[in-house]
Amino acid sequence: MTTPRPWGTLDPFLERGDMLGRMEANAGFLTALLAADPFEAYHFYLASPHDRDALARTLGGLRPDLRDTGRLKFLTRLDLLDGLRRHEYAAFHLSDCITFPAHLARLRNLLAQDIFPITSVTHSLSYSRFSQGFLMHLWSGTTPRDAVVATSTAAVAAVREFYAYLAEGYLPPGSPLSPPPGCPRVERVPLGIDVSAFAPASEEQRREARAELDIPQDSTVFLIFGRISHSSKLDPVPVLRAFQRLAADRDHPAALSCLVMAGWTEEGSQGLIRALSDLASGIGLVFRCFLRPDEAEKRRIFTAGDVFVSPVDNLQETFGLSILEAMACGLPVVASDFDGYRDLVVHGQTGYLVPTTGPGATPVLDALAPLCFDNHSHLARAQQCVVDVPALAGFLGGLARDPGLRGEMGRAGRRRVERHFSWPGVIERYVALWERLRREPVPDRERLRSLAHPLHIPYGRVFGGHPSGLVDMDLMVTASRAGRAVYRGLDAFVSYEGLGPLLDLETAKRLLFLARSPLSAGELARGLLRLNPDMDREGAMFSILWALKQDYLERVEKSGPETDDR
Repeated sequence: MTTPRPWGTLDPFLERGDMLGRMEANAGFLTALLAADPFEAYHFYLASPHDRDALARTLGGLRPDLRDTGRLKFLTRLDLLDGLRRHEYAAFHLSDCITFPAHLARLRNLLAQDIFPITSVTHSLSYSRFSQGFLMHLWSGTTPRDAVVATSTAAVAAVREFYAYLAEGYLPPGSPLSPPPGCPRVERVPLGIDVSAFAPASEEQRREARAELDIPQDSTVFLIFGRISHSSKLDPVPVLRAFQRLAADRDHPAALSCLVMAGWTEEGSQGLIRALSDLASGIGLVFRCFLRPDEAEKRRIFTAGDVFVSPVDNLQETFGLSILEAMACGLPVVASDFDGYRDLVVHGQTGYLVPTTGPGATPVLDALAPLCFDNHSHLARAQQCVVDVPALAGFLGGLARDPGLRGEMGRAGRRRVERHFSWPGVIERYVALWERLRREPVPDRERLRSLAHPLHIPYGRVFGGHPSGLVDMDLMVTASRAGRAVYRGLDAFVSYEGLGPLLDLETAKRLLFLARSPLSAGELARGLLRLNPDMDREGAMFSILWALKQDYLERVEKSGPETDDR
């Protein structure tokens, strides 16, 4: 059933460029949301007219039914001022939890008809600058209707730890960390995939894919698919070390296995790939590498595989969409017991989780991180995350020797994805979350309006010394010659495009009519507010100062006291 309120966002969700995990997850979410279509309309407030128009073309082309009925609205961030006043939103959802939630909450508290839920989702959490973003969340203007949606149990714990350590450093001792005041609640909703887009391969399909990819037909194919990066995904060397152990096992000759690596690559990755190829050759392991495969080649690679391997060791990784895709293809998964991966793989049923060991406190690296490139910091930490090589070798060897077990685990994995990680099911969880958040009580509205965010610059205060003086409500003004020409219809306003949502030219004409005789700036502002109930005092003063700047209004010099010169 469609909710009789619009849904809003500040983000396009459909982004251009290399389709990394975050972009794939965001695109999948929006596609599934619009397919479910639970809301009256969908409003996108983009950063610029260029972004607005680009999304209108892309999304309008994908969903002409929603576009042609006016249910897709593409706007800019300046349009938020009118949109928040005019519409009663079901929720706003942001494609990343770091940047905008607190900014949007402050504007909502000031302008919106009601306190709608604001949710935002986690992706990577380990960049050093993100602590500043989470610090923005610690604010008493946060309400019980605001939530960070973490995609895994590990991400839930990480976000809560962000809030805990920031509170220790920035809030008075004993300050509560539940809204209000404090921080958004943290809710878990996983990512999903389009399960119908994946299917287990038949034996004939597997043979054809291997022939096309030059993979030995009689080998057990172990597939690593994802970002090929030792600094931001996983170190593949422990996998080679595991096969080196297996090579010494008479029951598992290395020649009966093939390791396939495929995925997106970074600049400078050729050296790593050569080193892996040389190491595999020394072991006697068949090795294939496919760089930046297109969608068709990706499907062939998955079809050719027997076992999916993902011993991730990097804090930058948070969920594992490729694991869900592999499970949907009926592949058993051998993954590291690390962050969100343990939410996906059921050890012993859909695959195996390899034990990992990480460092404890790292104060020196913590202090160094903001001074370094993130990939350097991530690499240093990943090289301290130990993926248990003997255990990895044991799991790989066991699956290589037992085709029946591979099939059983693959079928269990497919069922698990269908049951828990399909996009329609994930969207149902989001809609239920938004409805539940709307039922939460909120603090007094007037109190919320009064709570400025401490990290929002009060420009009038900070830069109050820049102009010669500040506007005086007793300043006497009147329409100038140019202003009188405009309200008489003899001339037209000159205004810049970017001011559109801030400056209503019809209201400006009324302003000039009111000022046809001299009156104070305060009286003029009150007159505007009577004529335009949707306007606030700040908007009225904007119009008055703009009109003075453009010489549509002019100051009226006060006459001095009369004197007797006799």
